[in-house]
Amino acid sequence: MPLTIVRQDITQMRVDAIVNAANTDLAMGGGVCGAIFQAAGPAQMQAACDRIAPIQTGEAVLTPGFRLPAKFVIHAVGPVYRPGHAEQSRRLLYSAYTKSLQLALAKRCRSIAFPLISSGIYGYPKDEALQVATAAIQDFLAEHDMEVYLVVFDRVAFAVSEKLLGAVENYLDDHYVDIHRIQRRELLDVEYRAMRSALEPPCAAPAPMAAIPSLDERMEQLDEPFNATLLRLIDAKGKTDAQVYRRANIDRKLFSKIRTGKGYTPGKRTILALAIALELTLEETDDLLKRAGYALSHSRKFDVIVEFFIVSGIYDVFEINQVLFQYDQPLLGAS
Repeated sequence: MPLTIVRQDITQMRVDAIVNAANTDLAMGGGVCGAIFQAAGPAQMQAACDRIAPIQTGEAVLTPGFRLPAKFVIHAVGPVYRPGHAEQSRRLLYSAYTKSLQLALAKRCRSIAFPLISSGIYGYPKDEALQVATAAIQDFLAEHDMEVYLVVFDRVAFAVSEKLLGAVENYLDDHYVDIHRIQRRELLDVEYRAMRSALEPPCAAPAPMAAIPSLDERMEQLDEPFNATLLRLIDAKGKTDAQVYRRANIDRKLFSKIRTGKGYTPGKRTILALAIALELTLEETDDLLKRAGYALSHSRKFDVIVEFFIVSGIYDVFEINQVLFQYDQPLLGAS
């Protein structure tokens, strides 16, 4: 999947490159920087950094990963946050991400893992740092294919807009049915028919039964298959394949597999990501899910959160995934 938020120790990530939240002198520091140096081998890493230091804020340089699982470490310098110069801070932080991604691309990396740069002792507000990180990564992925991970060590280091979370929480309060609550059990159709039959007077003679369709006749009446519906919707919405799979946060190979059909049906999370990319209404989303054998349920928190974004007309899969991550739910995109 192109962009995934994970809770993990970045030094344990098995990717082509990890990014170090560095200082301009490329000296071993604390936090993420210290952990990366220690895992790589502090003497070797410091010697490699000394040969290319110093660098400017917003820049990035590359060293070997040494003892790390990652082949490379990209050292990116984010800004110290200055409230009076918010736009300059944003520009420099955006540059740190972009320069790192460009270095990874030049080294033909297929995967890269970032910490949330500048959100620690450099004082960048965590929700704003997350917005800048997502924007930079999203802009890069609009033109290039790469697996990008945003790594947080714990949920405290990750912050989503309180206003958005409040709106989601209100929607959950109104729509989420906790499966542990005692719910009134609805009568099954068969029970209803039996009850109605017992209350009605007996009929003189039963009506003749309609002929039961054969299996062949039923097969001829099947609804339009999922992949045919998807392609029709792409054309109807005036979008290209590339626009759809990138906005859905899935890679080109998976989308090609979905497009050709041949008996393959993607998972529910992937279908919902495609619905978001196509900006489908809730009714259209329900129909697309149904054609693949799925449905939204108010007994699943994941489903209700995604439904909130659809009915609110918010079709940014990265923003949705931030909220899903905050609620410890699986993310949209490739399963």
